[in-house]
Amino acid sequence: MAFKLGKPPYNTKLNSVPVYNVPMEDDVMGKANNNGTIIINKDLLPSQCAEVIKHEMVHIDQMKRGDLDYDDDFVYWKGKKYSRAKMDEGNAKLPWEDEAYKNA
Repeated sequence: MAFKLGKPPYNTKLNSVPVYNVPMEDDVMGKANNNGTIIINKDLLPSQCAEVIKHEMVHIDQMKRGDLDYDDDFVYWKGKKYSRAKMDEGNAKLPWEDEAYKNA
């Protein structure tokens, strides 16, 4: 028997973005993938899931409009290249994170 979730109240665009619960490092809550999917930490409390998905949806939107991209070594934001080796990923002061924290 299948269980269907109703339309999420936190973001109607979510219906077109696959979200997967996966094992992740303890300090990582979620990630927007540049293939258009979102992964969230399987150990999140249900009360945390909506907020994490909203945050990651901002990153999905940033990638769709061409402002954000990344690979294993760099994050690309509005034409500027940031080394991931030197980066505190998820820091709210990073320009793409600033937007996500403000709009999630």
